[in-house]
Amino acid sequence: MPSKPLPKSWTVLGLETSCDETAAAVVRGAPPGPGELLSNVMFSQVAEHSPYGGVVPEIAARAHVELLDGIVERALDEAGLTLADMDAVAATAGPGLIGGVMVGLVTAKALALAAGKPLIALNHLEAHALSARLSAGTPFPFLLLLISGGHCQLMAAEAVGRYRLYGATIDDAVGEAFDKTAKLLALPYPGGPQIEVLALGGNAKRFALPRPMLGREGADFSFSGLKTAVRSIALEHAPLSDKDRSDLAAGFQAAVLDVLLDRVHAAMQRFRTEFSNTNAGCNLVAAGGVAANKIIRHGLERLAVREEFSLSIPPPFLCTDNGAMIAWAGLERLSLGLIDGLDVPPLARWPLQNLAKSASSRVAVA
Repeated sequence: MPSKPLPKSWTVLGLETSCDETAAAVVRGAPPGPGELLSNVMFSQVAEHSPYGGVVPEIAARAHVELLDGIVERALDEAGLTLADMDAVAATAGPGLIGGVMVGLVTAKALALAAGKPLIALNHLEAHALSARLSAGTPFPFLLLLISGGHCQLMAAEAVGRYRLYGATIDDAVGEAFDKTAKLLALPYPGGPQIEVLALGGNAKRFALPRPMLGREGADFSFSGLKTAVRSIALEHAPLSDKDRSDLAAGFQAAVLDVLLDRVHAAMQRFRTEFSNTNAGCNLVAAGGVAANKIIRHGLERLAVREEFSLSIPPPFLCTDNGAMIAWAGLERLSLGLIDGLDVPPLARWPLQNLAKSASSRVAVA
């Protein structure tokens, strides 16, 4: 009996410049993954933005201009390949800081044109969503928890380009709440990892902090009230001792976890109902920078076991912004014949649930 032919394998160069990481990577493989990471080069601009307590768009865009060519060259060298060996060039086209997005997209257009390769313009959020397929080959459909500095959403991922929104934040994104709370506690930027470390020695039960939206119908999030409560406590106990700061960090992180688990649980019920007729089982994917938080990862693991969901969280280096997820998302779209013209525009805003199969028909949003 003849063996089943192996699927075609593609090799894609991916560029990521949507915020303060300048990144390029080369990935090889075929959907649904997992893929082979041939190189993954990133320069973090944390030192440049730390004095300002957050990302300064003009500084970020300038750094991308100065760094990207060298990072692309290094990514190809580490992969042991040339631009001619690529099947396509992919880049973030949005959403993100528009100056940075333009740098990466224009560079990708130039490389694609010079080498005669297809261009793939990517939604940054879809790249996060598909990162679990790069790392673990997670099948569609899956329930997606996307948690990062600028985004907090729960969606059903049905296929490449098809996402059904279940819930989103009505105010702050969870990563934004981490960063703002870190500022209140006089922690350096970026705040999320700092709070995680500080919370290790804290008493999470000392301060009574709210759990916004807990038990509410639907799967929306809210973190503004939690952040305001932290500010009130910080002012009441000023100047904060080391113990105060540690306890507040632990209490804040515990409140965030409770909210996330409650909202994910609500989304699980809807997902199970809507996809009960599929043969893929129930899969949960957590992606985005906040998914690198160990406490949140462990909480999601416990919830998934209890609700009989298979959980997939990419390794921490694939949760934060990186070129590998862009390259893989480009590979997924290439495998479906979804490529873009050189006139594709950059976007500052681009909701994942409105993602079209081809980005070529998009209208630029300043």
